[in-house]
Amino acid sequence: MLPGRAALPVDVPRCPRAGSGAATFDTHPHWYLRAVGYETLRYDVAETGVATIALDQPDTRNALSDAVLDDLIGAFTAARDDDAVRAVVLTSTHPTTFSSGGNLAGFAAEVPLVHKHFGTERFPALFTLIGELGKPVLCAVNGHCLAGALGLALACDLIIAKDGATFGTPEINVGVFPFMIMALIYRNLGRKKTTELLLLGERIDAHEAERLGMVNRVVGDEEFDAAVAEWTTRLAGKSPVLMKLGKDAMFAQQDMAFEDALVFLRSQLTIAFATEDIQEGVKAFFEKREPAWTGR
Repeated sequence: MLPGRAALPVDVPRCPRAGSGAATFDTHPHWYLRAVGYETLRYDVAETGVATIALDQPDTRNALSDAVLDDLIGAFTAARDDDAVRAVVLTSTHPTTFSSGGNLAGFAAEVPLVHKHFGTERFPALFTLIGELGKPVLCAVNGHCLAGALGLALACDLIIAKDGATFGTPEINVGVFPFMIMALIYRNLGRKKTTELLLLGERIDAHEAERLGMVNRVVGDEEFDAAVAEWTTRLAGKSPVLMKLGKDAMFAQQDMAFEDALVFLRSQLTIAFATEDIQEGVKAFFEKREPAWTGR
């Protein structure tokens, strides 16, 4: 967590209300293990081992200001370091917007150029943190996901989008360019379609995003919470040690040369052979029962 953004425990637990699309939170004493207070988002850890990080700046449509990015880094760091957390959901409390993207006011601020340069380090730090988290991250896009927020969503492992959500990189329309998220978009979409999005600045709907492979699944408003809960519960039920080994390997090998990747992945398989959970998983398979993971 960055200095000055310390998380404080809060007394009142909050959880998503059924059917809300993570837009509202209520008290629910049996749902959570703990809740942690941040200035710009809500962070809760459920008994299921799922941590929910919900952007909560409705007045700015969750614009990714320095304060929001600092809180995101703090919340993901907390999830990474908490052994009780097995999976993470990133979503928004806004009823129609996941995030409007980068804070344009900061772009035009009259501050020394060097300050702006060092201020942008939060984006790569956050993207790398998510990639190296060692735990699966599902982005529940419950509304418009634009500009820098598209990069944030694509940094996550899986994306479930609500029908009605839109995606796009409109920066070019206001004289900016999506430099910080370009690498993520090109790694998730084909080159020509990515170039179209970057240069024209147009939006696409959730179903087109799914067709292009940007989104894993699109569901209606009434099914959204249940779909997110189903996937995160399944993710949280996997072996934590194999999930970490697998996620770390996925992130590390993505830009390796093919032969280098094969050598690296073979070494990771050998490490996996040394875990108790791989032995338990195979034993449970042959005994036709659910495995009891130890995380070792």
